Amino acid sequence: MSEIRFVDTTLRDGHLSLWALRMRIGHMLGAARQMDRCGFESMEFFGFASIIKQVRELKENPWDWVRLGVKQFSRTRLRYHGGIGSGFEPIPPCIRRLLLECVIAHGITLTRSSNPWNDYGVLAKELEFLGSRGMEVVGNIIYSVSPKHTNEYYERKTRELAALRPYRVCFKDVGGLLTPDRTREMLQLVMANVDDIPVEFHAHCNNSLAPFNYVEALKLGVKTLHTAIPPLANGSSQPSIFNVAANAEALGITPMVDLEAVKPVEEHFTRVARQENFPIGAPREYDYAQYLHQVPGGMISNLRFQLETVGMGDRLEETLEEAGRVREEYGYPIMVTPLAQFVGTQAAVNVMAGERYKEVTDQSIQYALGYWGEEGARLMDPEVKDKILSRPRAREWESWTWPEPTLDEVRQKFGGPGVSDEELVIRVVAGPDSVKEMLAAGAPREFLDATRPVSVLVKQLAAARELRQVHVQRGDLSLRLEQREA
Repeated sequence: MSEIRFVDTTLRDGHLSLWALRMRIGHMLGAARQMDRCGFESMEFFGFASIIKQVRELKENPWDWVRLGVKQFSRTRLRYHGGIGSGFEPIPPCIRRLLLECVIAHGITLTRSSNPWNDYGVLAKELEFLGSRGMEVVGNIIYSVSPKHTNEYYERKTRELAALRPYRVCFKDVGGLLTPDRTREMLQLVMANVDDIPVEFHAHCNNSLAPFNYVEALKLGVKTLHTAIPPLANGSSQPSIFNVAANAEALGITPMVDLEAVKPVEEHFTRVARQENFPIGAPREYDYAQYLHQVPGGMISNLRFQLETVGMGDRLEETLEEAGRVREEYGYPIMVTPLAQFVGTQAAVNVMAGERYKEVTDQSIQYALGYWGEEGARLMDPEVKDKILSRPRAREWESWTWPEPTLDEVRQKFGGPGVSDEELVIRVVAGPDSVKEMLAAGAPREFLDATRPVSVLVKQLAAARELRQVHVQRGDLSLRLEQREA
């Protein structure tokens, strides 16, 4: 009987897609040790996007999560997510390299990385640097739908990536755009062009079809699928591990996961969702408009917020339609970070201004100048490009170059030699003032976790000064704690 293995995305992509990275370190630590018992082949654990969210909004140190979280895993290989070029902030390359070196120092030696244009000439430099530091890289091939994203395009791109000899190749459907027929066609194409490199499949449920697409992958003999644990599955996240494992068994394929061990994790995160009023991931209805604008699910909520802020919350659908037009005029970029943000934000500006390209973002100017990829500037609609670059602000950007200070220069600017490498990274990425506020907030808060031993649970309950009475009943066991005035 054949087997299927799983990469768990709950704490990274599931968390990002459904809860906007709002979970605290204590929430994640409460489930970490149990997650290590589930039998996942590996687990997405940490990514660049988490840093700003944790420091600026949650006032927590992301390195606390790395330091404390790594200790909870002895059986499951952990993954960083991203490479040197992750994100859309002009972070000095020396800091991006230092970030990866800090991650590797904590024992995380596997990452999954992309270039948003599927430009493997650029990605080759990442693989070379990371390989020299002991980091193995899963290289993404990102799926998209447009006149230029043809079968011939993906055959060529697959061969280009395979020539770099990554640890694995991951076929990634970030927009939830694949159908079962197209999944079958594309996976056969990828598997025929990767030589002997193992293939993973990563898909989002934005348009409800990812669970069906995983069945096609199982039939084709893909050996590794990316799934999440409810309530952080479905919605705009990955398919549920329970659903995919059940479908694998129905096909006579052995799912290499301990589903009984997964159940307490599901219960834990369901409690977190209820306590923090986080959404429960659920299957979505099919929406053909997704193929027209291709805006990722997580971005739609941000667009809605931008429009509501200026009293135009009823114009979201118009903005999504405009995003489809902007994407076409920008040369059909793949709607993935940072390109999706550039397209979506400019579409919102066009709608809010009442005239297309009356106002443009700095990122649109940079895009037209080729700072975010030569392909975008080359394929951009000439009339739109002229509108963007014919304004005074564009002339200011024409002479701009990517800043590449040395690590010593950055360190001198952000605190001097007394600042640790880890703190230097978050000072540059999130800002010194935000780091100062984060440090003033103290250590991460602990959260009650009923999956831990009773003695630990009682100790935590006793320390929760806001609770006056606690009654625990399980079978014949009855436990009552009461706080009395001194």
